[in-house]
Amino acid sequence: MWKLPSFLARTLTSGTSGLPLLPDMAEVRSRLRDIVGASTNWRDHVQAMQERKALHTLLAKRQEDLPPRRMKDSYLEVILPLGSQPQIREKYLNVYNSVRFGRILEDLDSLGVLICYTHTKQETQPRSPLSIVTALVDKINLHKKVVHPDCDIKFTGNVSWVGKTSMEVKMHMLQLHDGDYCPVLDATFVMVARDPENKRPAFVNPLIPESPEEEEIFKQGEMNKLKRIDFSTASLLKMAPTAEERNIVHDIFLNTLDTRTVSFRSRVLPPNSVWMEDAKLKGLQICHPQERNIFNRIFGGFLMRKAFELGWATACSCGGSRPFIVSVDDIMFQRPVEVGSLLLLSGQVCYTEKNYIQVRVHSEVYDADTREHHTTNIFHFTFISENEVPRVVPKTYGESMLYLDGKRHFAATMKEI
Repeated sequence: MWKLPSFLARTLTSGTSGLPLLPDMAEVRSRLRDIVGASTNWRDHVQAMQERKALHTLLAKRQEDLPPRRMKDSYLEVILPLGSQPQIREKYLNVYNSVRFGRILEDLDSLGVLICYTHTKQETQPRSPLSIVTALVDKINLHKKVVHPDCDIKFTGNVSWVGKTSMEVKMHMLQLHDGDYCPVLDATFVMVARDPENKRPAFVNPLIPESPEEEEIFKQGEMNKLKRIDFSTASLLKMAPTAEERNIVHDIFLNTLDTRTVSFRSRVLPPNSVWMEDAKLKGLQICHPQERNIFNRIFGGFLMRKAFELGWATACSCGGSRPFIVSVDDIMFQRPVEVGSLLLLSGQVCYTEKNYIQVRVHSEVYDADTREHHTTNIFHFTFISENEVPRVVPKTYGESMLYLDGKRHFAATMKEI
């Protein structure tokens, strides 16, 4: 199922052996705090950040000055003991008696950062001068609709590609069934390294593949980078739709014209359809210190969880039945969210096909002093509903562009899975 290096494949098939030695998510977050010297007390965060400024002298001037790493150097396994430690189960439980996917997003984000710190670790330095943050969630594909709340989960992952200041991390989630760990999802994150004050890019250790299969994984990472550039270049915010897409939009327009009036303004909703403007939900979050990350900004995993939950609710209200997450892709972290911000979330169904629902969630922060809005993230979620869903129909040109963008993301997801 996966193209993994042999050292990873052997570990994944090891069943429950060595289970007591695996760290859990609480230890992952504790290690991250130790690595950067983060304070557990909000009142001390300013002093903690001041102390990090002294680490500037430890940064490499060139990437060539850093020792190269292997894929297995950053490989980590982490346990989420939902079966063996029932006391942590409620945090992960949803009303359908399955695991909350939003919590899994938080765990993946934390693990991805720790994997990158493991890749860049210098044995002589107890604290890292790097500020490693999530830049992009490239893709998360799920193999199962339901994750059981009473069986242990194992996360595995390693750095799979490295640029000058960025790292791609591949992670896998497996769940214990009948003594064996079975695959649940695959995730690809892109992390960036910055200086101790999180202001400028910083060099990271190069990655050296050791076998043909590792070379193939590394090459795939380079291809993923080029694919993201191509997708961004062809964005509908920059380029006009293709001829085929223009025909799709025009056909939708013609199918919604009122034949009795023959007017461009009079529109009629086709059967089993919903106007796009009626397939949206909005939410607001006050960003409290409790949700801060190790750099005293709002934790990216928290943003993903809140966006997913709004996206799920949007898909549920549109489809009229329980939706299941199929894929997450192209989550770009455009700017950090400060503690105390007002976070505005807007979920929009952009495209539907049979039982599938493509949802876009836009998040922005509102500055009460300047009354300005700034986009922080765009999230794309693909859901599958228990029943066939109504067709979403755009009215305006702007909605038509959202429709085409959703259609592109849906096509890319279907190609992957």
